Amino acid sequence: MPIVTVKMLEGRSDDQKRALIEKITDAVTETTGAPAERVSVIIEEMKPTNLGIAGKRPSDS
Repeated sequence: MPIVTVKMLEGRSDDQKRALIEKITDAVTETTGAPAERVSVIIEEMKPTNLGIAGKRPSDS
């Protein structure tokens, strides 16, 4: 049972998240042969203030 976790900044619409889950599921089924019913996709959203790149928070720009 493949489980895929996506970590991303919050702010995407439900339609965008739905499409992401669908495309990830398609990619996993195509590459692993796992049936779609066995593929789980978890989206973990975080606030922009919780991300740092190169020692700085992009949200501080």
